[in-house]
Amino acid sequence: AHVHALGDSCPKAKGIIHLGMTSQDVVCNADNIVLMDAIALIRMKVARVVLSLSGQANLRKSVPALGFTHYQPAQPVTVGRRCALWAYDLSLCHDRMRQTATESPFDSLRGLRGATGTQASFLALLSSNSGRVDLLERTWIAKLYGHSKTQEDDGGVTHQLVGQTYPRVIDTFILADLASAASVLHKIATDIRLLCNRKELDEPFEDKQIGSSAMPYKRNPMRCERICGLARFVMNLVGNAYDTAATQWLERTLDDSSNRRLSLPEAFLALDGALDLMHNVASGLVVHEATVRKNLMAELPFMATENLLMACVKAGGDRQGYHEHIRAHAQAAGLRVKQEGQENDLLDRLKADPHFHTPALKQELDWNGLMDPMRYIGRSVEQTERFIKEVVEPLREQYGDAIAGLETSGPKV
Repeated sequence: AHVHALGDSCPKAKGIIHLGMTSQDVVCNADNIVLMDAIALIRMKVARVVLSLSGQANLRKSVPALGFTHYQPAQPVTVGRRCALWAYDLSLCHDRMRQTATESPFDSLRGLRGATGTQASFLALLSSNSGRVDLLERTWIAKLYGHSKTQEDDGGVTHQLVGQTYPRVIDTFILADLASAASVLHKIATDIRLLCNRKELDEPFEDKQIGSSAMPYKRNPMRCERICGLARFVMNLVGNAYDTAATQWLERTLDDSSNRRLSLPEAFLALDGALDLMHNVASGLVVHEATVRKNLMAELPFMATENLLMACVKAGGDRQGYHEHIRAHAQAAGLRVKQEGQENDLLDRLKADPHFHTPALKQELDWNGLMDPMRYIGRSVEQTERFIKEVVEPLREQYGDAIAGLETSGPKV
């Protein structure tokens, strides 16, 4: 149909249009260009989210917060470092996409190769002159790109060997990159949802926004929920690319076309929407610092025991002996909190224990300082500042003007 339509619009060329060509000499090369352009757009939006998260990281880098492992209280971090950790994961996705979009063979064209990739039809058209076949392909690529771009220029403008299509394993690289970014967005959105439940964070919430049709008091994290839904969709599309690559019978079969028309554009569109949502959430993230501190201070006595144990050993005490004393008091304090709903009185218990009042220990131990949360955040502030300097600022310099354009022309969330 396309050939007939082109012939009708250009009658003088009607007799030779598509001569020697297979449809994939057109489609595969066009797909490659469109896919690389799409990756570039997605990569820029990934960078935009990195920048918005890093803005929160810089603002909150010195706000201590309770850290978690296994979703159980662990060593403290800072709110800013947690935002930086989210941003760092996304920056890795950005770098991986850059490799896919700019390095051979990922971004290579199929070239002009004919029905099974052997260039037999072009060889017949050009009197069996291989040099002229290469010249035709190079000239065509230069016209396509609008400049001289040859195999020798960068070592891999076209794939060395193809069947009727470009290697469909390339689609697995592309969709895997998109799925990786989606998985990070899902993780960030889930973390925010968990912290919303703890009343430490809120996503942006409009004045007239309804949190729940049934419960007027609710403030559901609906944007993060939507991000998770879109991200799961993208993550599950990558299997299509693996199936397609695995079922390319010999030089090619045609069951990939209908699948690729769905899986590739839908993955890009869904991830694009999720990135827009995450930028909106990150830019307007609400941090309830008083609750962050309250939650941290409720658990801090347990965290303080590590420093207490080190002070005891430094004062000449037996580590195992003091470990057992602390363990017994910590278990009792924990049961008091869980079973009686009382405050954590671990430090009061330890202060009342004569084992912690030896003359040597008095020289080493500062009971008042044990409840200073800044003593337990390690290098959180330094690590956050280094990440912003070494990773975020180069991205800001690279994308500044382009991202500013997105802010004025992008979709409304």
